[in-house]
Amino acid sequence: MPKVDEVSQETRRASLFRNGRNQALRIPKAFELPGSEVLVHREGGRLIIESVEEKKGLLAVLAGFDPLDEEFPDIDGDTLPLDDIRL
Repeated sequence: MPKVDEVSQETRRASLFRNGRNQALRIPKAFELPGSEVLVHREGGRLIIESVEEKKGLLAVLAGFDPLDEEFPDIDGDTLPLDDIRL
């Protein structure tokens, strides 16, 4: 699949058809976009279709971070012991 950032000078015909009350566009394989959602807007006589970056969950974001190599300080070393609380 081509990169989304690539600018293509290639032109192809595409089919328009009805899907219920909506008009739909059959996108040729050479122009496939990643994901399952797009942004659509009009500029004069042009219809612009842009891919939307998929939202990542917290675990996916955290997995993308590099591991930390530094040692964390001992924050309990200078604290007083907790009082026993009876309810």
